[in-house]
Amino acid sequence: MGKDTIKLIANNKKAYHDYFIEETYEAGIALHGTEVKSVRMGKCSVKESFIRIEHGEVIAYGLHISPYEKGNIFNRDPMRPKKLLLHRHEINKIAGKIKEKGYTLVPLKVYLKGSLIKVEIGLARGKKLYDKRQTLAKKDMQREAEREYKQRF
Repeated sequence: MGKDTIKLIANNKKAYHDYFIEETYEAGIALHGTEVKSVRMGKCSVKESFIRIEHGEVIAYGLHISPYEKGNIFNRDPMRPKKLLLHRHEINKIAGKIKEKGYTLVPLKVYLKGSLIKVEIGLARGKKLYDKRQTLAKKDMQREAEREYKQRF
């Protein structure tokens, strides 16, 4: 496996549906031994997770990493809060944006980058119901155009 090969472990499609993603950041994640083995096997979920900044640290809540089968006593709580690793200037920049009205941090995907486990987090602004409908209509129109294009050629 090369240094820059990326293997997707978990993806948060719901985040793209519920939010406008303004900026994305790549963060490391502080894990314990059996959690790393479990993530490498693909046993990770970001569906109901969210991120907060507390005391200058970025912490992911609800990031579910299933217990490793052969881990016995070394397994940690699958729902424990996990610390995300970012540079101080990135944390300060994100914290400043979050204080603005309507911004939040959401995890977008968990992936292996070489031998490291990374989390892509997005600075997001919530969508209203009519925004979601607009997005769906746009996707439907694009799908129809592609279908017509395929039929012609």
